[in-house]
Amino acid sequence: MITCFIRYEIEPAQRGDFEQYARTWGQCIPRCGADLIGYFAPHEGSSSLAYGVYSLPSLAAYEAYRARLAEDPLGRENYAFAQERRFIRREDRAFFKLASGRAE
Repeated sequence: MITCFIRYEIEPAQRGDFEQYARTWGQCIPRCGADLIGYFAPHEGSSSLAYGVYSLPSLAAYEAYRARLAEDPLGRENYAFAQERRFIRREDRAFFKLASGRAE
């Protein structure tokens, strides 16, 4: 299992747009095959950092998921919404594998 952490730098005055964007991914991501852990908007401290986190079985599964997401009508609409509203300044993805094992 791998977990993708997406680090966003967002426009602080457009946090509401980011939250709408996040809610839409909340519908699309699971439908397209990833296990959505969640999207996180600024609350305390930094007003411009936000995160999206989801897991998949492998990088190959990630590639298939991304292809499905690109074809998803609501996913395409969400990409267009972000492009149009320009509330994301920067977006970085990193993939991690759990090293500690699951807590029981």
